Amino acid sequence: MNNLSKLNDVLFDQLLRLTDDSITDDFLEEEINRSKAVSSIARDIIANSKLALDVVTVQKNMGNVKDLPRMLENGVS
Repeated sequence: MNNLSKLNDVLFDQLLRLTDDSITDDFLEEEINRSKAVSSIARDIIANSKLALDVVTVQKNMGNVKDLPRMLENGVS
């Protein structure tokens, strides 16, 4: 996973697993732990992407137009 669209897919897939009524308690506990780890990493990725976007916004406001960083481009693999 190396773009925000894929991150979004992963987060929603994780949510689906957590809300599946057919899973056992043991599996649910594993999924909760996995979700906590994924969520923590996702927060870091989102914060990093926001920082990159803030930098581009400041550059554009100063008249120094730059391309978007790869991490913010749609569909970058």
